[in-house]
Amino acid sequence: MRLIKKVFVFPQIIYFFIPILIISLFFTNLPSNAVEISSIKFIGEVTFPKKLIFKKTEVGGLSGITYDAKNNLYYAISDDRGQKGNTRFYTLKIDLSKGYLQKNGITIVNVTTLLNENGEKFLPGQTDTEGIALTNKGSVFISSEGDVNKLINPFIKEFSLSSGREITTLAIPNKFLPDKNRQQGIRNNLAFESLTITPDQKHLFTATENALIQDGSAAQPNIGSPCRILQYNLFSKQPEQEFLYQTQPVAPFLNLTGKFASGLPDLLALDNQGHFLSLERSFTGIGFAVYLFQFSLDGADDIHKIDSLLAVNSKNIKPVHKKLLLDLRTLDVALDNIEGLTFGPKLTDGQRSLILVSDNNFNSIERTEFLAFKIKIETPLIRFLHRFLPNLNP
Repeated sequence: MRLIKKVFVFPQIIYFFIPILIISLFFTNLPSNAVEISSIKFIGEVTFPKKLIFKKTEVGGLSGITYDAKNNLYYAISDDRGQKGNTRFYTLKIDLSKGYLQKNGITIVNVTTLLNENGEKFLPGQTDTEGIALTNKGSVFISSEGDVNKLINPFIKEFSLSSGREITTLAIPNKFLPDKNRQQGIRNNLAFESLTITPDQKHLFTATENALIQDGSAAQPNIGSPCRILQYNLFSKQPEQEFLYQTQPVAPFLNLTGKFASGLPDLLALDNQGHFLSLERSFTGIGFAVYLFQFSLDGADDIHKIDSLLAVNSKNIKPVHKKLLLDLRTLDVALDNIEGLTFGPKLTDGQRSLILVSDNNFNSIERTEFLAFKIKIETPLIRFLHRFLPNLNP
């Protein structure tokens, strides 16, 4: 009789473990670190005083920012072309200990001058530094847009955090380089604004702010622009894949000045599987429109072998898939020229922080503005469990 009971109990144990086994196998075959932003909340703003001076430099032109989690510091690159001081980046402390950004919550602690491979300062006009990304080797990669009018090429270089001296230079594919006939390459001031490194430190990504000349038009009112995302392998230091990123068409609002500008100023890697945040910023004549997107490379076509999108049927090219997370115009904040974004530390409730910064262009009517957000990041497993346990709050 006991034997009969054992025969019937054993299958019940199997039935109990089968769902667990299936779920385990399912998530084992998913990218384990793939994430998704499920919510975003504004938690504070800080604006620097106009013409703020730190160690005999005017603080401004902050076009990119990156976070040093080990030391709880931030590094912000200035796009000053040598007119207000040397090519440089600033080291900042941002206090989010109370779960929000206080009005006096940002302190500048250092400024570092960038030096070329010979240990010399860059000459005025030689650089237009826009993007910055921290490595785990005590260094930062920094991108420069160059100057098309002077045929100065863009660059992506690695610099020492401690000395500011150049360590290495990444090769830029020829299709991105300007030529004297203006038939190909980047447009002036619309090149490598963005820079980000994946958490595993294997890949670096940048993107053109607008289309290459041979790929299509720059952004116009109500018309987006086809940008290229460029992926580097940080072990080989070589460019690998490229992807099409289509910016949003933006309608100018009361454009009394006749000026319009729109583009892709920054990216932020969320994981190692091709999931990112992107920042799109437009000047519409009377103010700024700023959008935060999440996008994925999954399913997007590699276009690195295509030198000109205008020379092929670009309608058959699959761009990156993106979705809008936040239209910052919905915030109760006077938006400025937002160009940089980075993660910050975990907040008191365990959620991750996000910091955005604006480039004031050293202009008296623009501001250096920091915006802080709390974001909720979910893994595939958490999203799966939410279907069955909607009250789950990991």
